[in-house]
Amino acid sequence: MVVGAQADPVTTTEARPAAVAPARPKVNPALLALTGSLCIALSSVFIKESGTTGSTSAFWRCLFSLPILVALVVWERRRGTAVRRILLPLLAGVGLGVDFVLWGDAISLVGAGIATVLLSVQVVIVPVVAYLVFRERPSTRFVCAVPVLLGGIVLAGGLAGTPAFGSDPVLGAVLAIGAGIGFAGYLVLMRHSSGPGSREHTLFLATVSAGVVAVALGVPTGKLDLAPGWPALGWLLALALVGQVVGWLLISSALPRMSSATGATLMMSQPVAAILLGIGLLGERPSALQLVGCLVVLAAVGFVSTSSRG
Repeated sequence: MVVGAQADPVTTTEARPAAVAPARPKVNPALLALTGSLCIALSSVFIKESGTTGSTSAFWRCLFSLPILVALVVWERRRGTAVRRILLPLLAGVGLGVDFVLWGDAISLVGAGIATVLLSVQVVIVPVVAYLVFRERPSTRFVCAVPVLLGGIVLAGGLAGTPAFGSDPVLGAVLAIGAGIGFAGYLVLMRHSSGPGSREHTLFLATVSAGVVAVALGVPTGKLDLAPGWPALGWLLALALVGQVVGWLLISSALPRMSSATGATLMMSQPVAAILLGIGLLGERPSALQLVGCLVVLAAVGFVSTSSRG
C-alpha cells in the first residue's frame, strides 16, 4: 500500500444517499373498525334471507370459512414458531357454536336487529364468566350497569308482555341471551388460549369445534339441512366471507391500533347497524318500547365496555 496515493477517479464510486421507499398510506383504524362492524352487522341479514335454521347457518358458515382459515394458518406458521394450544381453542369453539346456533334461531323469532342487540350483552356477561372461572373481580361500572341492562332486555325482548315484533319475541329473546352467554364463554377461553403468532391457528380450531357443535345440536333435532340449495347457499357463503372472515379480519387489525375505550365504543356500531339494516332491508318494525329497550341495552353495554379496565 502506498501512503498518500490517490484513488483512481475511474474506479471510485460516489457515495449516494440510499433510496427511501415511499411510505405506505395508513388506513384510519376507526374506519377499519366501522367497516368491520358493518360486515358483521350484515350477518343477521344474510341469515334471515337464507331462510335456514340456526344449526344449518352455523354449519355452513364454518365450513365455507375453513379454506380461508387454513391458508391463514399456513401463512402464520411460516412467520414463526409460537406455542399453539389445542384444548382451550376447541373448548372455546363450543361456546362459539352455541352462539351461532341459538342466535341463528333467534333471528327468525325476534328479528335480526333485536337479536343482535340482545347478543351484545356478552360484553357484560364476560366479567361474570371471568369471575366464576378465573376469579377476576368485575369493575364497579359492571355492578352498576347490570340492573339497567336487565331492564333494557325486558323491554327489547317483550318479556314483560309489552308489544313486540317477531313471531315469538320472548323465545327469541331467551335464545339471543343464551347465544350471548355462549359467545362470552368463547371470548373468555380465547383470551387464555391465543397468543402472539397463534391467532389464526386458534381461530381455525375454534371454527372446527363450532361446526361440530352445529352438527351435534342439529342432527338430533332435525334442524340441520346439509343440502339447503340455492339461493340459501349463496347467502350462507356471503355470511362466511363477509360477516365472518372479512369482518373480523378488519376489526382484529384495527383494534390494536386504538385505545380500548375507542375500540369498545366503535364496536357498539354493530348492533345499531343491525337494527337499521333490519328496518331498511328486511322491513322489520320493532315497537317503540323495543327500540327504547335497545337504547338502554346499548347504553349499559357501552358504559361497561368503555371502563378503564376494558
